[in-house]
Amino acid sequence: MSFFGLDCVRKKERELERKLRANDREYNLSFKYATNAIKTSKYNLFSFLPLNLFEQFQRIANAYFLFLLVLQVIPQISSLSWFTTVVPLVLVLSVTAAKDATDDINRHRSDNQVNNRKAQVLIDRKLRSEKWMDVQVGDIIKLENNQFVTADLLLLSSSEPLNLVYIETAELDGETNLKVKQALPVTGDLGDDIEKLADFNGEVRCEPPNNRLDRFMGTLTYAGQKYPLDNEKILLRGCTLRNTEWCFGLVLFGGPETKLMQNCGKSTFKRTSIDRLMNVLVLCIFGFLAFMCTILAIGNCFWEVNEGSQFTVFLPRQDGNDAAFSAFLTFWSYVIILNTVVPISLYVSVEIIRLGNSFYIDWDRKMYYARSDTPAEARTTTLNEELGQIKYVFSDKTGTLTQNIMTFNKCSINGKSYGDIFDYTGQRLEITERTETVDFSFNPLADPRFMFHDHSLVEAVKLGNPEVHAFFRLLALCHTVMAEEKKEGELFYQAQSPDEGALVTAARNFGFVFRSRTPDSVSIVEMGQQHSYELLALLDFNNVRKRMSVIVRSPEGKLSLYCKGADTIIYQRLHQSCSKLMDVTTEHLNEFAGEGLRTLALAYKDLDEEYFNQWKQRHHEASTALDDRESKLDQLYEEIEKDLLLLGATAIEDKLQDGVPQTIELLSKADIKIWVLTGDKQETAENIGYSCNLLREEMNEVFIISANSPEDVRGELRNARISMKPDAADSVFLPERTLGNGVKAITDEVVNGEYGLVINGHSLAYALERSMELEFLRTACMCKAVICCRVTPLQKAQVVELVKKYKQAVTLAIGDGANDVSMIKAAHIGVGISGQEGMQAVLSSDYSFAQFRFLQHLLLVHGRWSYLRMCKFLRYFFYKNFTFTFVHFWYAFFCGFSAQTVYDEWFITLYNLVYTALPVLGMSLFDQDVNCKYSFQHPQLYVPGQLNLYFSKKAFFKCALHSCYSSLVLFFIPYAAMHDTVRDDGKDVADYQSFALLTQTCLLFAVSIQLGLEMSYWTAVNTFFVLGSLAMYFVVTFTMYSNGMFLMLPSAFPFIGTARNSLNQPNVWLTILLTSTLCILPVVTYRFLLIQLHPTINDKVMFKARRTKPPPSPPARRARIRRTSSRRSGYAFSHAQGYGDLVTSGRFLRRPAVSRSSGFAHAGRTTTGFSPMGRSAGYSPTGRPQNAKVADVEVTSLQMYRTIKDPTL
Repeated sequence: MSFFGLDCVRKKERELERKLRANDREYNLSFKYATNAIKTSKYNLFSFLPLNLFEQFQRIANAYFLFLLVLQVIPQISSLSWFTTVVPLVLVLSVTAAKDATDDINRHRSDNQVNNRKAQVLIDRKLRSEKWMDVQVGDIIKLENNQFVTADLLLLSSSEPLNLVYIETAELDGETNLKVKQALPVTGDLGDDIEKLADFNGEVRCEPPNNRLDRFMGTLTYAGQKYPLDNEKILLRGCTLRNTEWCFGLVLFGGPETKLMQNCGKSTFKRTSIDRLMNVLVLCIFGFLAFMCTILAIGNCFWEVNEGSQFTVFLPRQDGNDAAFSAFLTFWSYVIILNTVVPISLYVSVEIIRLGNSFYIDWDRKMYYARSDTPAEARTTTLNEELGQIKYVFSDKTGTLTQNIMTFNKCSINGKSYGDIFDYTGQRLEITERTETVDFSFNPLADPRFMFHDHSLVEAVKLGNPEVHAFFRLLALCHTVMAEEKKEGELFYQAQSPDEGALVTAARNFGFVFRSRTPDSVSIVEMGQQHSYELLALLDFNNVRKRMSVIVRSPEGKLSLYCKGADTIIYQRLHQSCSKLMDVTTEHLNEFAGEGLRTLALAYKDLDEEYFNQWKQRHHEASTALDDRESKLDQLYEEIEKDLLLLGATAIEDKLQDGVPQTIELLSKADIKIWVLTGDKQETAENIGYSCNLLREEMNEVFIISANSPEDVRGELRNARISMKPDAADSVFLPERTLGNGVKAITDEVVNGEYGLVINGHSLAYALERSMELEFLRTACMCKAVICCRVTPLQKAQVVELVKKYKQAVTLAIGDGANDVSMIKAAHIGVGISGQEGMQAVLSSDYSFAQFRFLQHLLLVHGRWSYLRMCKFLRYFFYKNFTFTFVHFWYAFFCGFSAQTVYDEWFITLYNLVYTALPVLGMSLFDQDVNCKYSFQHPQLYVPGQLNLYFSKKAFFKCALHSCYSSLVLFFIPYAAMHDTVRDDGKDVADYQSFALLTQTCLLFAVSIQLGLEMSYWTAVNTFFVLGSLAMYFVVTFTMYSNGMFLMLPSAFPFIGTARNSLNQPNVWLTILLTSTLCILPVVTYRFLLIQLHPTINDKVMFKARRTKPPPSPPARRARIRRTSSRRSGYAFSHAQGYGDLVTSGRFLRRPAVSRSSGFAHAGRTTTGFSPMGRSAGYSPTGRPQNAKVADVEVTSLQMYRTIKDPTL
C-alpha cells in the first residue's frame, strides 16, 4: 500500500489457486495473502488533503476557478485582487472537504469497530483472544453461538450431532431463514480437543478469491487422503452462528478477499437529469464567456488603435506592446472579470439543498411505520429532485405490493371446497374479525395463532374422512421444513418459503403435526398418535420442475409418493381416472384465483416395492454421475412422477399491504405508469393486479401475451398495438432527438382509452430479444399498466434497461428482496422496502421505507417539492449571476475596454457568498406551491415535472434574456441618473466610486425583489434571510467604506466615505426605486397575463388553495370492485429451491431437546405456553404478529366426487 493509501501502485499477481496449510503461519505468509483487516475508508491523515483536492479539481467548475487564480497572479492580466477568487474557492473547497472528511471518519470508525472485534484463535497450542485484523489465513478459530463469522472459514467441527452448524445469512443475501452447513467427518472427529486441533496440519487447495456466494471448489489433503470441499462446508464472513454452542473453522480467505468484501463492488454513480443538463449548460456558458471576451478584446484592439494612441504621450507603451498584444491581454483580463457567469458556489448550494430535502424525508412522520419501528431513509442525497420527474415505476409484487405473510385460507379436498361459511338458508356469510373461529382445543400441539372459520373441515378430520386425512398427511410429510422444539410442545418451524410454513402449520392444527426428522425418517403426530415414516427419497422443488415429491414408507410398510406443485404441472401427471375430480377441482381453483389466492395442487400414488428398488438403484447411479447429472435425475423424476391420483388443492392468501390500491390509483392519476415485475404465475399476478387497482374493469381492454414462439409473440404484440391505435405509424423515433451513443428516443404515442398488458415469462424472453424489443416497448408504453409474470431477476433489470434506453423518462424500481437488487440498481432511482425478505434490497437502494403506500408521499410530496425548489433555485441563481456579470459587459464600452470592474472588489467577493446566498437557500429549502393535502387531492400537479417544464434549455435561455434586460436597466438607468448630476449641496456626485455603489445597490434590490416574486410560501426564516441579507449589505458596506478600514489597509479599502456621501442623497434612492421597478415590471406583467390567459395546473390549484380557508378533505377511497375469474392461480414462482439435499444427506439433524409426548387431550385446550412462528393460518419468517383478514368469496355449489378407494389412507 502506498503512502497515499492507493492500492494501484503495485499490482499483485493474479492468484490462480489458493494453497494453505493449517497451523503453519510461516508457510502461509510466503504467499502474501491478505490479512483479515478491512478498509472501506478512502483517505488517511496524510493522504486526505492531496487526494481530496485532486478529486475536487476534477470538477470542471473548480478547475476553472483554479485556472482563474493562476491568471490573477499575472500582473499584466489581472484587474482584480487575488482574494476575489481565493475566498470563494477556499470556502467551496473547505465545505466539500469537511463533508468528505466527516463521511470518511465514519467509515474509519466502522472499520475500526469491525477490525478490533475479538476472536479466539488457536496459537501455540492455546486459544488466545486476538483482534479480527490480526487473524491470518491458515489460522484455526473458535466461534460461539450468535457470534459473527470472522472470515471465510472451512468448517472443521461443531457441538451439534453430525458436525452441523446453523447460520443466518441476512447480512449476506438478505434471507432470514437459517441455513445448515456440515463439516467433513474426518475433521469432525477433532471435536473441541485443542491438542488434536493444534496437531491438525491439513493442506487446502481451492479456488482464488471471487464473489460467487453460491459455489466453492477445493480439496483438503490430510493424513494422506484427499477430500472434496464444496459450499456446504464453508462459513462466509458476514454470517451469524445460530443455535450452535461452538464450532471450529480454518481461515481460507481474510479481509478484502472474503466473498462478502468481493461483493462490495462500487455501485454505478447515479446522476439526475438536472445534473446532466447543468453540465451541458455550463459548457454553453463557457462558450458564451469566450464569445463575450472575444468581442471585448476586439473592442480593445480598435480602441487602442483609434483612441489609445492619443494617450501614449502621457502613458507610453512598453516595448513590443502593440494594440494586438493589448487585446490578447484584455481577453484574459475579461475572463477573470466575467468569471461569475460560471458561479462557483452553484455546486455547493445544490449539495446543501439536496441534503436539506433528504432530511425532510428522514424526518417525515407520515412515512414512519410504527409496527416495525422503521422510518423512511434517504440513503443518497443526490437524487431528490429526480423523485419529482418519475414516469415509470417498476414494482415487485410479493412483499412489495403484498405482505409476504401467507395465510391458509381455503382448500379443495376430493371435490369439496372448504373455507367458506354459510347460514341456515345456504347463503354465504362474509368473514370478519368477529366471525367465530374453529376451536382447536382437541390438539395440544396446535398453533394458537392459526385461525380458520369453516367448522366442517375440522368435523371431517375428527370423523376420520380418509381423503381429508391423506390430504393433511401429505402436507405434513412433503416439505423441507425443519422443526425445532426447545420446550415440550413449543414447536418452531424454519421454512425456506412462507408458503411451505403456512401449509405445514395448517396440517399441524388439523391434527397432523410435523414433529421432527432425521436423514432417513420423518416423525409426525397423527391425531394424537406418533408415527415415523421412513424417508426413502426427496425430489426437491426448483423453478423448472415447479413441484416437489417425497417417497416414504409408512409404519405399516406401505410405499407411497406424495407430490405437491403448480396445478398445471400436477394436472399433466395425473391418472386418467381423475378426470371428473379434475373438472371439479378446476372450478374451485378458478374461484380461488378470482380472489387472488396462491394455489397448489396435491397428488399421490402407491409404489410397487420391486419397481422402486430398481428405480432407487438407477437414482443412485445418476446422482453420482459426473456428467449430465441434472438431466439424468430429471428423467428419473419424470418417470416416477406420473399416473398420480389427485387429492385436492390449497389456497393461500398473500395479503395486500395497507393502502396499496389507493396509492396505485393516485400514482396513475399523476400520469405515472406502473409495471409489476413478478415471479408469480400469470393468473396470480393478474388477479392481484385487479385487487390493487392496477388493472380495472373499466379499462377498454387487457391484452394477454402468452405465446410460445417468437412469431406468435410478435403477432400478439402487433395486434394489441393496432387495437389501441389502428393508424399507428411504423416509425416511432423522435426525428431530432437522441439519447446519446447513437440511440434514438421513442415518442410517447397517445391512445384513446385505457389499456392493460399482461405478459408471461416465456413471451417476455422473446420480447426482450433485440429484433423484437422495440415492438414490445411500443405496445407496453401505450398501456396504462403492465404486468410481467414469471420473470427472473435478470429479466427485471432488462425490462428497466429497455425503458431507460429508448424512453426519455425517469424510472423508479421498488422491491423488497434480494431478487430485486438488479432491478433497483438498474433504475434511475431504487427504492427498497424493509419487509420480510431481509435487507438486501434496502442496502442496494437509494431510498427505503417499510410500506408501499409511502411511495405516494415520497413522489407526490417530497419529490415534487424537491424538483420545484431545485428548478426555482437554478432559474434564480443563473438570473442573479448573469445580471451581475452582464453589467460588466455594458460598462466595458464606456471604460475603453480596459477590464475595469464596475463594482467594488469586496462586493464582487461577497455577492454570491454573503449577500445572496441565504435568501436563495431559504427559498430552495422551504418553498412549496401548495401543501401536501392539495398535492394528494390534485395529483396532476406532478405532470409538469415529467415534462421538464420548470427547468430546461428553453427556461435557461429565458433566464439569460431576462438577465440581459435587467443588466441593461441596471447599468443605463444609474448611468443616466448620475450623468451631469450634482449633490444637493452643489458638489459633483458623478464619480466612479459613487456610480459603482449605486449600481451594486440597485442590483441587490432588484434581485431581492425578484426572489420575493419567485417564492410561493413565505416563512419567518425566508423573511429573515431576505431582509437580513439586505441589512448585512448596508452594515458591511458602511464598515468597509469607513475611515478606520481605509487607515488600516488603504490599498484594500479605497472607497473611503462613498457610502455615507452617496446614500444620503434623495436622487440616489429615487434611482434605486426606478431601477428596481423597471426590472420587475415586465416580469409582473408577463405573469399576470399568463395566469389570466393560460393558467397552469399549479396556478389553478394555488388560486383554489388561497380561496379555500379550511383544509381540503382527503381523497375519496375507491370502492373495490368484486370480480370473478376463470383464470387459475398457481404455486408461487418465487419459491426457492428447498432443503432437499440437506434433508436426505443427514446434515441437518438436531439433538432432541425434550422427550416428546404424543397424546392428544380431547377435552379442552392444554396450555403449553409456547409462542410459535406461525401467524394465523400462515407463516412469517420473522415471527412478527400480524392482523388476520380473510377475503370475501363467492358461493359455489359443487358435487362430491370420491376417487380414493384405499381405506388405509
